[in-house]
Amino acid sequence: MEPRNSTLGSGFLLMGILNDSGSPELLCFTITVLYMLALTSNGLLLLVITMDSRLHVPMYLLLGQLSLMDLLFTTVVTPKALVDFLSRKNTISFGGCALQMFLALLMGSAEDLLLAFMAYDRYVAICHPLNYLVLMRPRVCWLMVATSWTLASLSALGHTLYTMHFPFCKDLKIRHLLCEIPPLLKLACADTSRYELMVYVTGVIFLLLPLSAIVVSYTLILFAMLHMVSSEGRKKALVTCSSHLIVVGMFYGAATFMYILPSSFHSPKQDNIISVFYTIVTPALNPLIYSLRNKEVMRAMRRVLGKYMLMTHSTL
Repeated sequence: MEPRNSTLGSGFLLMGILNDSGSPELLCFTITVLYMLALTSNGLLLLVITMDSRLHVPMYLLLGQLSLMDLLFTTVVTPKALVDFLSRKNTISFGGCALQMFLALLMGSAEDLLLAFMAYDRYVAICHPLNYLVLMRPRVCWLMVATSWTLASLSALGHTLYTMHFPFCKDLKIRHLLCEIPPLLKLACADTSRYELMVYVTGVIFLLLPLSAIVVSYTLILFAMLHMVSSEGRKKALVTCSSHLIVVGMFYGAATFMYILPSSFHSPKQDNIISVFYTIVTPALNPLIYSLRNKEVMRAMRRVLGKYMLMTHSTL
């Protein structure tokens, strides 16, 4: 297959999961519902955390950042996929593909690091409650947030520039939901083995190191919970931590499959299902997992919505 120089004028065809599905209309409807749920639930959680002063504490500051990342992550992918399916046009420009890849990598990497910081926050809250306000003071929290965004931006920029510098072949069909490193490398006409090794190494650094920190944090939390005298305190800690562990399991499971497993384990159909899971399903479920099991968030939500209804009623 002849190489084709990739320029800003050339483009790709995104042959995502909707094109290969047996019931594309039903799947399109399901994805639309999940996207609307992600927009509503993450937007509402962000609003509640911003408006209610009782939630202006480290745990909810980090949770608000997680909601923002989920909101942006799913918006980078879902509207494009739905518009392409409805308009029957699957094209994406070279620049559009590079931008989508950068933003998706940015949100995914930032969320990966943030989840590790959230585990550390829970470790400090449960194992060192007396020092919590010192160890998790606002400056430290914002440093965690800034570190997540900065390291993720640098990693995403490096991978995007290097991936898009390869010459691509005439068959520019990306059999994937979005522009992502593994499916794009399959279209490259050059030898990508060294770069694939680099992707694997950075995947280990960005996934397994934070995951190790999470495992260590929760191991220490588990030991602390076993020594708790109060059953109510143990139950509260268990509810908070289990919500976080569910989110961690969903995110890291999908990301590990995509970026750490060898290419021989991948198929376009499997990759599409996994990408739908971490770009659409997970952002829709995360706020529900955190809010429905958290009494503080539910109370704050009722207060904020109550104030809004009262203001609306008084204006009328």
